[in-house]
Amino acid sequence: MATLTGFLKDNTGVYIEKDTEAILTYTLDYTDFLPTSTTISSSSFTLQSIAGDGDPLVKVTESSTSTASTVKISGGTAGKIYKVFNTITTSGSLTERRFFRIKVIERSL
Repeated sequence: MATLTGFLKDNTGVYIEKDTEAILTYTLDYTDFLPTSTTISSSSFTLQSIAGDGDPLVKVTESSTSTASTVKISGGTAGKIYKVFNTITTSGSLTERRFFRIKVIERSL
């Protein structure tokens, strides 16, 4: 079972809130998915585009370790919900794709 620190859940799946001005890092841990002695060989993140969006999400950086994939994201338009896809290939030639959603809001105190 995945650890969902900071994530919320609705009838569509999991999502996390992000402020329009925040630049945040998100990590997906595949430890429980990977077979014994198998590691992540490659990882790629894709951010959903929304037609007519004046301030889309931006992938700042992405990286991976042997068991986790990380992406740093900025931008986004308040009120929009974006899908963030992560595709990994393992040392055992398995391919897995997962996604989560980011709901962009304007945070206040």
